Amino acid sequence: MILYNVTVSIDPAVALEWVEWMRSKHIPDVMATGCFLESRFSRVNGEEENGFTYATTYLAESQEKLDTYQTTFAPALKQEHSERYLGKFAAFRTFLTVIEEFK
Repeated sequence: MILYNVTVSIDPAVALEWVEWMRSKHIPDVMATGCFLESRFSRVNGEEENGFTYATTYLAESQEKLDTYQTTFAPALKQEHSERYLGKFAAFRTFLTVIEEFK
């Protein structure tokens, strides 16, 4: 399993609208690609000086599924986000390989 985590710091002036857009449009669009098994949308605890920070974590069953997402779907989805919130966010992405799960 591969975790794909996208952390975004968003300008407070658009934060509420952005959260709604993420929940109703962007995350469902990512999940509709069929590349991920599940996702979680979280707010990073603690206030940022220049905005709010959120993390979206997606679970892919394999590196191949993640690679398909990255090459086939991610460019357009990233572009849509960037055009909509240009200058109002900073993002970074992390890829993690799950070694073991404890439940």
